[in-house]
Amino acid sequence: MLDRPVSEFSKPTRRLPNQRWQIYPQKPEFAQKLAALINVSPIISQLLINRGIETPEQAQAFLNPESLVLPSPLEDFPDLAISLELLQNAIASQTKIAICGDYDADGMTSTALLLRSLRTLGAQVDYAIPSRMHEGYGINKRIVEEFHSEGVGLILTVDNGISAFEPVARARELGLAVIITDHHDVPQKLPPANAILNPKLIAESSPYRGVAGVGVAYILAVSLAQQLGETKGLIQPMLALFTLGTIADLAPLTGVNRRWVKRGLQHLPKSNLAGIQALIQVGGVQARGDEKAGGAGEAGGVGEKKFNIPNSSNPKSLKPEDIGFRLGPRINAIGRIGNPQTVIELLTTDDMGVALERAMQCEQINASRQEMCQQIEQEAIAYVEAEFVTSLQQDRVLIVVQPNWHHGVIGIVASRLVERYGVPVFIGTYEDDEHIRGSARSIPEFHVFEALEYCHDLLGKFGGHKAAGGFSLPAENLQVLRSRLIEFANQCLEPQHLKPLLKIDAEVNLNHINQQLYQQLNALHPCGMDNPDPVFWTPNVQVVEQKIVGKGHIKLTIAQIIDNQDYRIKAIAWRWGDYFRLPPRVDVAYKLRENYFNGNTTIELELIGVRLPIQLQQFFASPPIPSSTTFEYNQRQYTCGFYKNGIGAELRIKNPEGKVLVMQPGHIMGLLGINRQNAKEVDISQPQYDSIIQAALQALSVKS
Repeated sequence: MLDRPVSEFSKPTRRLPNQRWQIYPQKPEFAQKLAALINVSPIISQLLINRGIETPEQAQAFLNPESLVLPSPLEDFPDLAISLELLQNAIASQTKIAICGDYDADGMTSTALLLRSLRTLGAQVDYAIPSRMHEGYGINKRIVEEFHSEGVGLILTVDNGISAFEPVARARELGLAVIITDHHDVPQKLPPANAILNPKLIAESSPYRGVAGVGVAYILAVSLAQQLGETKGLIQPMLALFTLGTIADLAPLTGVNRRWVKRGLQHLPKSNLAGIQALIQVGGVQARGDEKAGGAGEAGGVGEKKFNIPNSSNPKSLKPEDIGFRLGPRINAIGRIGNPQTVIELLTTDDMGVALERAMQCEQINASRQEMCQQIEQEAIAYVEAEFVTSLQQDRVLIVVQPNWHHGVIGIVASRLVERYGVPVFIGTYEDDEHIRGSARSIPEFHVFEALEYCHDLLGKFGGHKAAGGFSLPAENLQVLRSRLIEFANQCLEPQHLKPLLKIDAEVNLNHINQQLYQQLNALHPCGMDNPDPVFWTPNVQVVEQKIVGKGHIKLTIAQIIDNQDYRIKAIAWRWGDYFRLPPRVDVAYKLRENYFNGNTTIELELIGVRLPIQLQQFFASPPIPSSTTFEYNQRQYTCGFYKNGIGAELRIKNPEGKVLVMQPGHIMGLLGINRQNAKEVDISQPQYDSIIQAALQALSVKS
């Protein structure tokens, strides 16, 4: 028979994504009961249960966030009253106010939101954003000194400042008042600001707890407008900027974020902000009529009793992915490799011509950012495959440092390497011969900030949280840093953690995927952080067509036979070119997406997971006893069986003429021939081979 080792006909591209699937336990009786109580379908109630929602009251608050009774922010934010007083006095006396922002989407939308609102309310206000490349994150002494020399009397930080003890102390020394608005983790020693607004300083039970930097800015601006009695025409533009920044910053879509983002997505398509319209136009975003606007209610106001604005009857709405994948990246690209002033001008101008010009600049810079990311990702993968891939199971962390990479985009590449290799990734580039600057991205079981603290004596500046961080270090410390991070990773990670975790909501057969199911899922929107898009799976589907499209995406058609009917649906797998071609039979995990083409709307799958069918995995893990049998196919007799080959098993099927077809789990290519020496490689995803393999597996299953 065929004895050639497995490795001789395994190719690096013939693998499947390295994933661990976690399928939520299904509770059909409970789901039916909850569904009846809240008048939704059982599949929606199961999805709610998966998200920790188990009572009709919790479900009502989630499905209808407008029903939330919001406390006044003055009750929840201890320093809001003094902040409002400082701003009112500055406006009344025409004292110069200066905003210090940040260069990410949250920081830039926060800056634009406060600039627009304060100018509309009569303030004399300007802004500054530190240089990403030369100064790094947050307010610094240079900016403070510059503000002072320009006659500024009040500094307002947005999306930064909570850790800036020395710059804030310097500002107070110079006689400047300081209001910090931030949402990052609180250090042990707070800066000596006049007022600090940070949701991390308020009660965990507060609905405002999860707001991003732009959410804090929004609360401050709306509260100020309410206090001055000047809300008319202000709320909706600020809500648009809040929505843009909240989704782009991946803030949790719970509490007030869910309420305001849901409303904001309905208002964005008809926003009167020139910059928003220009972004939508340049980004090619279409509003969809799949989410009904609610009844009368406030358009994102921050206090329940403050004011009510009727909803528009226009049912067109955007989805979070429109911002997450189309609008947000165009803004973030500027912060990564461009000048943040471009975005501030885009979001504060009322001139459509200027807005379109700035939006086109965002478009061009985002295209450059995409090319840069792709090139660095390819270089990083080549480097990892050559140097580290064999030791990843032992190291449990990946440290990749190379010269001439752009610091602004390496964080994106780090995320893609985590997705690919399933381990925490620390990626860096040389700023000069002596200094390295980097970004880190993580997996659920590994805490980035704690890892950086574990290496604090080797680093310069560092910061971050559980999932991501940034750092710098002297180049001479790189090898010791690598050893220290490996030491830390081995303390907190087990081998089973080193696969990306895929959480799956429920099993669905292809005959149930239709427009009706998709419409039902709208009850869960907006989806994002802490309320993820529903993920479904279908077992043992057949891949009937597949091809590479664009820059390494797989476009495919999958089929499932149910009650002798053939159900087919199209799917896309983004950036899965390395896994092409997929095996002929797989289990698939996916999200549902609408596709608009030539005026037609169809439901398609966005594949996020694929694995060998459970039946096939079990066959190869423990072949049935007996592990060989005969079967008839197309009126011909065949023999088939499982045989050991090295450390694994392979399936062999022999025809009446003595030719043998050999396949191994996870491989698209098999061998066909009288003996291994003269066998030829064949693509077993082709129908003639797939059909006979399925017949052999069925025969072995029946005999076992």
